[in-house]
Amino acid sequence: MSKIDQQLFTVHEHALEKEFELCPVCGAELSVKHSKHGSFVGCNNYPTCDYARPLVQHESIETQIISGSECPKCGNELAVKSGRFGIFIGCTHYPECTHIEKHDHANEAEQITCPLCKKGHLESRTSRYGKTFFACSAYPKCKFIVNYPPHNEACPECGFGILVERKGAAGSRVECPQKSCKYKRAL
Repeated sequence: MSKIDQQLFTVHEHALEKEFELCPVCGAELSVKHSKHGSFVGCNNYPTCDYARPLVQHESIETQIISGSECPKCGNELAVKSGRFGIFIGCTHYPECTHIEKHDHANEAEQITCPLCKKGHLESRTSRYGKTFFACSAYPKCKFIVNYPPHNEACPECGFGILVERKGAAGSRVECPQKSCKYKRAL
């Protein structure tokens, strides 16, 4: 058995939990509180004073106004903004105008036409579980999706409009996404 060094467990082990700031609402001391959503700074007079703020102030990305752009709904300027789902383009008069657009870095020449509806393009999306899939941009009219990166070439066996790239133990291969077709070839 090893001896426990009592100096490791001092009275000051929770000293960092105190902010020693005063509440801007009631003037009482603020301290670090813990909840199921994480740590935050809250007032010690909690039932009477409900002041709270995040423990870590997140750096806000400044919105960059896109010069020469115009909102199709209200006519004001558009800006590049950051939200919880990433970067997007939105109207500068946000609460009154709710127009938003995707901030795509994809090249128009690289877009693959949807093999089902022939109107939309396949876009990379992320499921609520974090998995990437490729869906038609004409959703909800067209509900075509594939779980693997698409290649812009038709299947030589069945004639389906795209092939998908899959990686396995034997290396990368291109195959037809149709279940009835068994076409595969190495990349």
